[in-house]
Amino acid sequence: MLTTLCIDPDAPQDWTWDGTRYLTPGGCLAEPYAHPMTEHTAVTDGTRTVIILRERVRHRPSLPPAPVRVGPSELDQVTAMARQWRADYVLIETERRKPVRVTAGGARTTPLYLAHHDGLLHGSWDMGRLRPYAGGLNPKEATRMLAYHPRYSYETAFTGIWRLTERAVATFGGDLYIRYPDPVPHARPRELAGGADVLAAFAKAIDTALDLRPIDPETTTFHLTGGLDSGSIATSAAHRWPAKLNTATLIITGPGREHQVRRRNEILSRLPFGHHDVQVDTTGLLMFGPNCDRARGELISPYDEPLYEHMAALNAQVAALGARVVVSGLGGDEMVAVGSAESEQAARDKAEKFDLPWLGLVARAALRYGDDQIAPPALAGGITLLAAECVAPPLLRAGLWPVHPFAERPLVTLGDQLPFHWRELKQLQRRHLATFGLSEDACNPSVRESFAELVEQSLLVSGLPLLRRILVQGSPLIEAGLLDPDGLKAAVTRLESGPYSEDPWSKLVEVVTLDQAARAFLP
Repeated sequence: MLTTLCIDPDAPQDWTWDGTRYLTPGGCLAEPYAHPMTEHTAVTDGTRTVIILRERVRHRPSLPPAPVRVGPSELDQVTAMARQWRADYVLIETERRKPVRVTAGGARTTPLYLAHHDGLLHGSWDMGRLRPYAGGLNPKEATRMLAYHPRYSYETAFTGIWRLTERAVATFGGDLYIRYPDPVPHARPRELAGGADVLAAFAKAIDTALDLRPIDPETTTFHLTGGLDSGSIATSAAHRWPAKLNTATLIITGPGREHQVRRRNEILSRLPFGHHDVQVDTTGLLMFGPNCDRARGELISPYDEPLYEHMAALNAQVAALGARVVVSGLGGDEMVAVGSAESEQAARDKAEKFDLPWLGLVARAALRYGDDQIAPPALAGGITLLAAECVAPPLLRAGLWPVHPFAERPLVTLGDQLPFHWRELKQLQRRHLATFGLSEDACNPSVRESFAELVEQSLLVSGLPLLRRILVQGSPLIEAGLLDPDGLKAAVTRLESGPYSEDPWSKLVEVVTLDQAARAFLP
């Protein structure tokens, strides 16, 4: 929600509002992301100023954007209250010749990247705007990405660019220091009380999560992939707002395609959705194609949506129909995640080996440090927070605001307390869908629905030439010791000769994505 930030702590902090940005006579600026779902204001006591950027909350009056003058004690109260906001927010606290403080809210909807240069603090949700400050590849974070071992951290793939994680505080007075918050305590699974109605509690939690923000059903589109998570949110919302909510999705390739289409059609026919269902068929639309922004060397963050071209096309069509908000099922996996103490499979997954033949010596050495300096437990899981930051930039570029109910407190808290048998294999979502009269086929899909086949086709058609380019032209990843060219050459040879195996070959997508990002961002 912060498009541009540039602050000199030593400059006068006399902030004004020019209709689109907060400015000072010394050239400082803070530009909010303008959207009906966001609001902003500045409050000052004449010495200190706090700029508040946040998501709007239902039944709360909108903030006046122009700076408001208050007394010192009132400013302290305003700042303290702003930190308690239930939706996402960013606070910027300034005082001349004092360090600048930037605080992120706990409900991260959009990313915020920070950098500094020549005594100035810079920031944006769009990592591409910080390209001039990228110094090189960060071995630890780059290794996490190459090994497909994602971790939520203030580190990014590029030295000099930092992520402000949820509830973290960045302090800048010439150098940048990011302080993590205390971990969020989570409830433990409990036994159900007699007569407890879990499905009613689930439906109520969905309504409560949707009620937090002033969602206008007339301008809201729901991602309806056909999966259990998006299906649970979308069916509840359609039942609540009949004939008003449009839907959208990517149609997959492979064996699950027919099943996805059939399940979506059943859900759309049984529930009163709106008139428009936007579909982008991924058949023939491969990743890393010639028209893809990544393949053309555009400044696309390595954290942005992997299916960037596909989601950009979907978002453009959704926005063209007048939508301003997109609601997803993101976070449903972690909401009912099964702990390792409850599942042998979860324990085996946790012990997964991330060593891959194309990793260079530096990456191999960094593997053991993958869990160092990661953010503490938050309300939403780390994978959910990373996924939210992944999907946000393509949506924001289309003028769409993301909403993820499964990452909200009512649903997270319910998931924490559910007994094992309600979380195992997403029994909660399955039984919820059954309450709408959907068939066994729709509630308990027997065919895997994923983008695995699209990844395979993309690697074999579009990915191989890009991998060969790395071997012929070199790569910043090889120069940094993150890629072993001999190991990559052997992998390319095996990929060319077949047969294809999802593990480990699908992880070569990370090699292509990070190589393209490094070429675009680094000098």
